Amino acid sequence: MVRKVFFSFHYENDIWRVNQVRNHWVTKSAIEESGYIDAVDFEKIKKQGQASIERWIDNQLNGTSVTVVLIGTETASRPYVQYEIKRSLERGNGLLGVYIHGLKDRNGYYALKGQNPFSMNASSIKTYDWVQDNGYDYFSDWVEQAYQDAQTRNYNNKIFESGRQYYFNR
Repeated sequence: MVRKVFFSFHYENDIWRVNQVRNHWVTKSAIEESGYIDAVDFEKIKKQGQASIERWIDNQLNGTSVTVVLIGTETASRPYVQYEIKRSLERGNGLLGVYIHGLKDRNGYYALKGQNPFSMNASSIKTYDWVQDNGYDYFSDWVEQAYQDAQTRNYNNKIFESGRQYYFNR
């Protein structure tokens, strides 16, 4: 089944690698494409302040069922990536991480492997390595598994709620 995916990443450092992942479907038979924002548009949003950025993120998450965090060298320390993870968990989205350090940037260089951005939020979120785990062939399986895991997580955690809405154990 097709899932609408939100991609979370550190734009300045990783956009070249990110686009390799987001566009891997081009050589495949079908895809339901969602819109992407380019650097110019994001710079305009950033100038409007934190509330505008968070509002934009919330709007981008609408209608998605899975959030994929593309993990580069500094991704885990990015505050908006952490916000996207938090909001995705609150919404009940499936979550997964994909390490992209093994992909070359526009100058042909690899990056250092970054820290797991889920370690503080939800240690049960699965992570994969795009190169070593053959993301080209298995990405859609990872997305579907993240969706299924979220359905189980959301069901189990609602049983243990006590007046507040939590989607993971803290």
